[in-house]
Amino acid sequence: MFVHYNKNDNMLPIKIWQTDAEAVGEKCIEQAEHLAKLPFAHKWIALMPDTHAGKGMPIGGVIACENVVIPNAVGVDIGCGMAYVQTDIPVEVLRETITGSGNLVHTICGDILRNIPTGFSHYKTPQPSEVLDRAKAEMGRYEADSELIPQIEEGYYQAGTLGGGNHFIELQQDDNGMCGIMLHSGSRHFGNIVGQYFNKIAHELNDKWFSQVPAEWNLPFLPVDTDEGKRYLEWMQLCMDFAYENRAIMLQKVKELFTKHVKRHTGITPVFTDEINCHHNYAALENHFGKDVWVHRKGAISAREGEMGIIPGAMGSYSYIVRGKGDPDSFMSSSHGAGRAYSRSAAMDKFSVESVIVDLKKQNVVLAKNKKSDVAEESRFAYKDINDVMANQTDLTEPVKRLFTVGVIKG
Repeated sequence: MFVHYNKNDNMLPIKIWQTDAEAVGEKCIEQAEHLAKLPFAHKWIALMPDTHAGKGMPIGGVIACENVVIPNAVGVDIGCGMAYVQTDIPVEVLRETITGSGNLVHTICGDILRNIPTGFSHYKTPQPSEVLDRAKAEMGRYEADSELIPQIEEGYYQAGTLGGGNHFIELQQDDNGMCGIMLHSGSRHFGNIVGQYFNKIAHELNDKWFSQVPAEWNLPFLPVDTDEGKRYLEWMQLCMDFAYENRAIMLQKVKELFTKHVKRHTGITPVFTDEINCHHNYAALENHFGKDVWVHRKGAISAREGEMGIIPGAMGSYSYIVRGKGDPDSFMSSSHGAGRAYSRSAAMDKFSVESVIVDLKKQNVVLAKNKKSDVAEESRFAYKDINDVMANQTDLTEPVKRLFTVGVIKG
């Protein structure tokens, strides 16, 4: 970790879990400097080792704010995060058991792709959702934002869907050869609309207040004691709950499909253990250095002492289950993944579809994806090396389990 700080520039220190500023990038440093000049920022800004430039705030960034929330410091995929469950089935059994669709890895991945909507797809009929049922029963909490109310009804069609981009479902192999199931998804279109809606409101209010935060920084804020701030927190929490439920629904469906095929073709009934479900795009009221502050983690996980977390790599590389160390300098946070080395468009220019598919086949990774033309966006070479990321945060987390991609479902 190094500290980027210019005491003559009216900014807080920026603590960066990387080797040097060059490894972070000029744009990312510039965005972090904007955060460090915010009048309500607490102590310092923390950038995780997977950090890279985002919209307004770096991905892999953590900022603690006094009495203020920043919609763009949460992002538009509110509550995006990870889920994982361990199985007692050896990957060797999945690879060696042949079915009518190839081996069990092919069969399971293909059935997941058919049964869980990916990309922009959603279910044609409403799905069960305790979170949305509760929201409808407590509509008084949300009715001031009438433009967003239709998103609650539309959310029923999105519950249990994967999405696209870097979202995935993977079958993985740990260092003992056992299969685990990992997935990455968030609040889908619901959270996107909510995030954009309140970011616009924050911009309008900041203009009205003649805020000292320049509009071009794209970091408009909402004081938590204002009506607008309170409403954002209500909707943000609803999106977080929906994202958590979305992952839980998918994980349950994947467990059912996994069980169906393993039992049918091997006679073994899988046992599932060690389930984890955690956010990495959110804000939470926490106490740090003697103050209650709103900790915004945009592409970062909570890593309190003993807390279990998930840090995925890119498809065809390693992912990690970790235990937090509760480091106060990072506001008890750590990285949320490998972090992009190339933007999506740059990755498409640099890597061909064929090269990505050949790379996955060489590593014996099964890819289940309806449209292959954009697969280069998610090439493992478009991301930083996850092992370098982990090496740069040994003071933040302790690796508990290392996992490698066996089969991957992408939107």
